[in-house]
Amino acid sequence: MTATAANTETAPRKQERALITPEGVNLRIRLASAGERAAAFSIDVSIIAGALVVMTLLAALMGAAIGSAEFVGVVWLLMFFILRAFYFTLFELGPRAATPGKRLIGIRVAPRNGGRLRAEAIFVRNAMREIEVFLPLGFLASQGGDQVSGLIALSGFTWCAIFLFFPLFNRDRLRPGDIAAGTWVVQTPRRKLERDLAGGGERALSNFEFSTEQLDAYGVHELHVLEDVLRVRADETMAMIAERIRNKIKHVKKAGESDADFLDAYYTALRKRLETRLLYGVRRRDKFDER
Repeated sequence: MTATAANTETAPRKQERALITPEGVNLRIRLASAGERAAAFSIDVSIIAGALVVMTLLAALMGAAIGSAEFVGVVWLLMFFILRAFYFTLFELGPRAATPGKRLIGIRVAPRNGGRLRAEAIFVRNAMREIEVFLPLGFLASQGGDQVSGLIALSGFTWCAIFLFFPLFNRDRLRPGDIAAGTWVVQTPRRKLERDLAGGGERALSNFEFSTEQLDAYGVHELHVLEDVLRVRADETMAMIAERIRNKIKHVKKAGESDADFLDAYYTALRKRLETRLLYGVRRRDKFDER
């Protein structure tokens, strides 16, 4: 094996982590690289800048119509604040936990403890971005021609550089916001795998029948955990999870019933049940969500 081939195989392994969920499942995930995170952030910043340009042009037209030049500045500052404060937070609060930039690159935000991604964690990691990026950028933008302003600009540049390169100096590629919020950014599994799981589940489901009570035992979080288990398909882990689910829903294992078929069938049935409830505005986050 050549050195180049060895490096190609070793690089992905350096990004792999074992993630133990609250259910005791050992999942293998791959962290997003610093380059992927930088690319996603660049795309998001470009989207924000594009939205600001459009809003500025609209504000300029409205300002010209009402004869007020100050109107343009007020609208620009307001839109910049709204986009800066809510763009990342609102998208990461969604079911995909990813901004448009992250989705294009194929990465998402995830909790480091393997549990559910909570809203407070999203708020914390994005509030830290104000300190990491926008505050020092404000220093740079406010520089004047005197020596004091030059020192302030230099401080802002140094501050930006420290936080910009911070993920390069820790093995999990965490920015300070991730450390404060208990999150990290991981690679999103390919959607093709989900379709393959659903296809295998449809075949397995023909041999099983689950009641509404059995399907209402779990929520979206457990569905995602089960999906990861089926993706990895480690025999020992599947046997453990299958036993737990059978005990939880009081399902008696039939003769010749395999753990893989049972989990495939239950995953498919649970997903259908959750999607049906979602159509009626009911989203059960996990097994503790009594809705």
